[in-house]
Amino acid sequence: MSKKLLAFVVLAVAALAAGAWFAQARYAPRAVAPQAVSALWPLQFADLRGQPQALSQWRGKVLVLNFWATWCAPCREEMPDFDALRRRYQGRGVEFVGIAIDNEQRVAQFLQSMPVAYPILIGEGAALALARQLGNDSGALPYTLVIDGGGNIALSHLGLLPRERLDEVLRGLIP
Repeated sequence: MSKKLLAFVVLAVAALAAGAWFAQARYAPRAVAPQAVSALWPLQFADLRGQPQALSQWRGKVLVLNFWATWCAPCREEMPDFDALRRRYQGRGVEFVGIAIDNEQRVAQFLQSMPVAYPILIGEGAALALARQLGNDSGALPYTLVIDGGGNIALSHLGLLPRERLDEVLRGLIP
């Protein structure tokens, strides 16, 4: 390999590493203040039947709160894993809730082809604002929070959440 080519490869790898570091630093979720989680519980979003559902009904459980949209490829990719983990932890004080940053019609149509057993709520633009209050400054999706039974954030994750990572966190929170 010529010295020029080697220098180019080293420079390219350094630029790639710097770009990855910058993206991680810029888009990583920020720490969430306990007041933001407390403000979460009184909120309500409609389910697919148009019935308001209070988030407080899951207070005291381990809550996996996932902000997603029908047009988001990584969101669609992680939903079957969330569904499988929900079945695994069902009856053990864990609940998964998806809050769609989308409208009811699109969500209902989407869920016909990819049904999930966990509650899906329709948040539209209000859900995006909530995700930002809960540490997702970039507004990117998917964004997932794991809130322990005491109301503390055990995990905030921007982007596709690997099933193994989520399972590890949940195992650590279940007695």
